[in-house]
Amino acid sequence: MDNTTLGDMLQESCNRYPDNISIIYNERKLTYEQLRRAVNALGNALISLGIEKGDKVAIMLPNIPEFVISYFAAVKLGAVAVTINTLSTSYELSHLLSDSDSRVLITTSKAVKRFEEIRGDCPLCRHLIVNEGEGGYASIKEAVATGPYELEIAEISGDDPAVMIYTAGLTGKPLGAVLTHRNLCTQSLLLRDMIHANEHYRGLCLIPLFHSFGAVANMLGTLKIGASVVMMDQFKMDSIFKTIEEERITYIAAVPRLFLGMFIYEGADNYDLSSLRLCITGGSTMPAEFFDTFEKKFGVRLLEGYGLTEASPCCSFSRLDMVQKPGSIGIPLPEVETKILNDAGVVLPSGMEGELAVRGSNVMKGYYKDEDATAGVIKEGWLHTGDLALIDEDGYIFLKGLKKRMIITSGFNVYPREVEDILNMHSAVASAKVVGKPDMMRGETVKALIIKKEGAKVDDKEMMKHCRIYLSPYKSPRTVEFVENLD
Repeated sequence: MDNTTLGDMLQESCNRYPDNISIIYNERKLTYEQLRRAVNALGNALISLGIEKGDKVAIMLPNIPEFVISYFAAVKLGAVAVTINTLSTSYELSHLLSDSDSRVLITTSKAVKRFEEIRGDCPLCRHLIVNEGEGGYASIKEAVATGPYELEIAEISGDDPAVMIYTAGLTGKPLGAVLTHRNLCTQSLLLRDMIHANEHYRGLCLIPLFHSFGAVANMLGTLKIGASVVMMDQFKMDSIFKTIEEERITYIAAVPRLFLGMFIYEGADNYDLSSLRLCITGGSTMPAEFFDTFEKKFGVRLLEGYGLTEASPCCSFSRLDMVQKPGSIGIPLPEVETKILNDAGVVLPSGMEGELAVRGSNVMKGYYKDEDATAGVIKEGWLHTGDLALIDEDGYIFLKGLKKRMIITSGFNVYPREVEDILNMHSAVASAKVVGKPDMMRGETVKALIIKKEGAKVDDKEMMKHCRIYLSPYKSPRTVEFVENLD
């Protein structure tokens, strides 16, 4: 494994490929040298705000070049990048900024109002940096335009925290998974080692970079090899196909919803997809029978991987040079061990179903400020995933279900307890239960079962509106059913 930090990793690519295009976004193109200068300029701006090694820098940005610039500016200083879902409501943002002890928030001008609404609840977060610099706030644009453009990489070890990503906990409140430089530098090798990608590759960056899968597959792995990140922040099929054709995309790493959408899109035959060499799916399970169907239609291999935020995130992956077994999520990555456990923690032999546990250089440092929650999932170095699986005699892993209560929608995890807590805040609700409803495109959607208080008058639209005040859209119920009991 390359023993570097994330800052070292980017610097090495910038030195080796200064004139290569690092990022393409609409009409904008940044070379690696331009990216280096922008990262260093914003890093100096953060220093001027008093940001030091170990401080938390919250980043709530869509898939735009400024996300990459902000991410690396933070980690190059030895600060911790706290990547936040751009759909977060003010209610969610308040918890995330407070719990993470973030000292600065970097976001878009459109999100300023959300921050201002909860600023008083986040006394540590004293600074706001926006993309374009509207409203009198400091801006990334101004920092990049003025420099200075040299910045030393802080003295950091591989075990130092680099990134914090919040994942919904079983208690109903999100927990901050702390990922180290070693965790993420190991993951950055995957495109090179698993699919033999090189500096001539172009990856379509569509799934959010604040998501652990998006960050590794579409940013870190790409920048590690000097390739190009082609950014999109909208999920429209005609735009996706047009981008593949015009930018000569070589690989796509995304959630099943994208590939299902590509398959059923009626205009697919109108585009030249000859540059596309490989597609990678993850985030949620893809129907086993779909792989051959997709490959026959587009003439492109579709490989599946598996991971979770606490594992930085990748744990296993199918291989180009191995037999593909329908329904398998592949074999463990290099430096990752797996085993299957029964409820008593006893290791089960091949072919038997139990909880999947993983150990390796990808396992997180722990949950921020929550030793009990950390101890509940990491035992003797093994991360207990909460996923039920079996490993066959050839070492292939097959997922069989969930040990924990969780809904996976479009690659995002939703813990029912968090949604139930919000539903129960409504004055008309006596009790509520949240379940997953099967959905072809998203895998599942959120469904709420509600017992109303006696005499209460409320309809499904009011309940959904109530949830959207407090919860991101993907967590909010798409279906509400009023019932007599929750059995």
